[in-house]
Amino acid sequence: MTAVLPDATLSPYAAGLLRVMTVPEAAAEDPVDGRVVDGSRLSDRELGVLLAAAYRLVPVDPAHWVRLGVTSACQRRQPAFTPESCAALLSALVDELTQPWGYGNPVLAVNALLRCEGPLPVEAARSAGKLVTALGERYRVDHPYSMLALAGLGGGLTARIGSKLFTWSLRSIARDEASVVSALGPVAQALLAEASGERCYYSPPRLPDMWQRLADMPEYASFARRALDAAHRRVADIQSGRIAYKADAAFERHEVGTLGRAVRVALLRDEPWLTDLLRPLLLGAAVAPTAARTAPSQALLHEVARAVEDFPTPEALAALRAARGVARHKGVLKQLDRELQRIDRALGDRPEVAFRLPDLGFGLDGVRTVTVGGYDAVITLSPDVDLTWRRADGRALASVPAAVRRDHADTVKELRDLVKQARGQLVTVARSLELGFTAGATLPYRRWRDELAANGLGWNVVRRLIWEVPEASGGWRAVLPTDDGFADLSGTPVPAPEPDAEIRLWHPLNTSAEEIRGWRDEFTGRELRQPFKQAFREVYLLTPAELETETYSNRFAAHIVHYRQLYALMKGRGWACSRLGPWDGGDTDDAYRVLPGGAWRVGLRHDYRDQQPDGIECASTDRVWFDRRVGGAWRTAPLSDVPAIVLSEALRDVDLFVSVTSIAADPHWMDRGDDRYADYWRDASLAELTATAQARRSALERIIPRTKLADRCELTDRHLVVRGQLSTYRIHLGSANILMEPGNTYLCIVPSRRGPHEPVFLPFEDDRLALILSKAFLLADDDRITDPSIVAQLRARR
Repeated sequence: MTAVLPDATLSPYAAGLLRVMTVPEAAAEDPVDGRVVDGSRLSDRELGVLLAAAYRLVPVDPAHWVRLGVTSACQRRQPAFTPESCAALLSALVDELTQPWGYGNPVLAVNALLRCEGPLPVEAARSAGKLVTALGERYRVDHPYSMLALAGLGGGLTARIGSKLFTWSLRSIARDEASVVSALGPVAQALLAEASGERCYYSPPRLPDMWQRLADMPEYASFARRALDAAHRRVADIQSGRIAYKADAAFERHEVGTLGRAVRVALLRDEPWLTDLLRPLLLGAAVAPTAARTAPSQALLHEVARAVEDFPTPEALAALRAARGVARHKGVLKQLDRELQRIDRALGDRPEVAFRLPDLGFGLDGVRTVTVGGYDAVITLSPDVDLTWRRADGRALASVPAAVRRDHADTVKELRDLVKQARGQLVTVARSLELGFTAGATLPYRRWRDELAANGLGWNVVRRLIWEVPEASGGWRAVLPTDDGFADLSGTPVPAPEPDAEIRLWHPLNTSAEEIRGWRDEFTGRELRQPFKQAFREVYLLTPAELETETYSNRFAAHIVHYRQLYALMKGRGWACSRLGPWDGGDTDDAYRVLPGGAWRVGLRHDYRDQQPDGIECASTDRVWFDRRVGGAWRTAPLSDVPAIVLSEALRDVDLFVSVTSIAADPHWMDRGDDRYADYWRDASLAELTATAQARRSALERIIPRTKLADRCELTDRHLVVRGQLSTYRIHLGSANILMEPGNTYLCIVPSRRGPHEPVFLPFEDDRLALILSKAFLLADDDRITDPSIVAQLRARR
């Protein structure tokens, strides 16, 4: 075989691998140590060269191990191809068709075309034509978009092959897309094939700039609007009865894919026309024109939701929420709820659009008043959204007046919808700010002032957060927004920065312990709850043990957790993970989350343990590590290279998983009669506090003195000690488990759905904090407890 790149341009390691694959006696000698391909020693271009050579090998070749190693590396990396190596790979794929085991992979050929660094030689076009002709003779064509791209490179389609390709779409929208892209040439066709999702087992990760390249084509951008217009007309005809209704039949599957690509391109280009078009399209696709609990196209709803998750905007999110509001199918509602949560998180990566808030009529005081039938409906942002009613004289009412409910039912519904919309917008802004905050993002003060602070919804969020403004010395000054500007922790007014200056959220990682304590006192004293945990936010610093392990952390390893709860929590926090269970391949999984900014991702290994007799499934946690995106692929990085804020925020997620799902927090665990994890339960339920529990302790330091428990409680390193009338109790601040003194006897109290027995301000939302306070109030008056289960335990203790 002729070398596709001079050996002089290859590293000695790559040249050795190439020689093993191309020189029979070299394979026998096996000059490469270990018979394992070390992908980290190969450049992207070397991977392209070796992949072309690897496809010349037969399965029984002594050098087949090199092919396995190279193809495996290409699955995780972005191989680069010279014109020569690209042509060599296409030629190898054609020759492979002559073998009994040959597949002639058209998708891999298109992957190489897109990653080619120069103009293709004539030989590549000939090979593409041969590949299309040979594959087109088969009974069924599996990858039509890839075949279109190869046919464009190879000189067009024969009528027979063309008829086979187009059997997958008889509808106009997908045909229009294929026609537009075909006119743009083979590279555009290859881009469409990759965007369509056609992949094979050996495909590399998608090109990171794939959608941008498609959006940069004016012809495709024009098509996107045309396609969405056509889709809107079709659902309008279905809703009006001009097209007979059939559930989930408005668009066939390739049309759904086409429309998803059109929406992505329009969102990426931030097209101004999309808002007015997307909402009626989704409303028409979400609900049947009859009373049936079906929809014209569930597939389109979910494809658009995936597109909006890729490139979120507040307007697109609002359109999806409106569609969710009219949908009747329970499965659609459930899936849309999950998709909307993911979109909220994804908005943090697009700060340039995330803060475009609608004007819902709220003033900076967070109040909107609407007169209905002689009564006032008052919607208040406080910080949740509440709808109350009052008479014209100002007297408050407990519920909607009967006359208003009877005579103005439509207006009442509109007001309730407005409450839901306002809540959704507040959640979106808070989540977007938090995700940008974890990435260390900054915002021009002009945008902060005009888009957030000047809007009633935005002001409700930003006024409860600590910000940092630049100082003349080059540092940052922590401030809180006021009606007149800003003030620092001491209350000293701080002038607003210049319009083009950057402003950012304060993070406790970047400040002193004294300042953290000051801000925590400030928010607790003013009873001002933040939209997300900021002043009380946990901080995780690299430990000596982690510096020693270098590339992974065992800080949260070896915990026994409720698996189903862990799986749901990981999914809800945006982690990609597979379901584990007692089946082949279901014993271990690596869960990943791509962190805001897209440059880093965190991994968490966890193992399935067993299923308890009562059906509860257990898993154990393992190591945590970080990957950095390099050239479109992920590479594991030393922990010391991970930015401090990235490390802290990722470990905060893992701490949350362990704290919430650990069996140590299950008060009934020891009642199951299974002692397999008894030692873990005893140790972990009383263990040293994690950062999450330490933040809880810091909150209790400020809460307890403000309650009637002040003279009955004491905080130790790990416990809240409560002195009751009958005994003294130690409540662990991590697990909330209770030990009675003396003797350290365990006391089981089933968590109540109610919070503390008296109204108590909590500076942040934390179910475990509320549970600890609830138990403390109960045990302080232990002589008044009437619950039979608790009374029996107290009597046994006495």
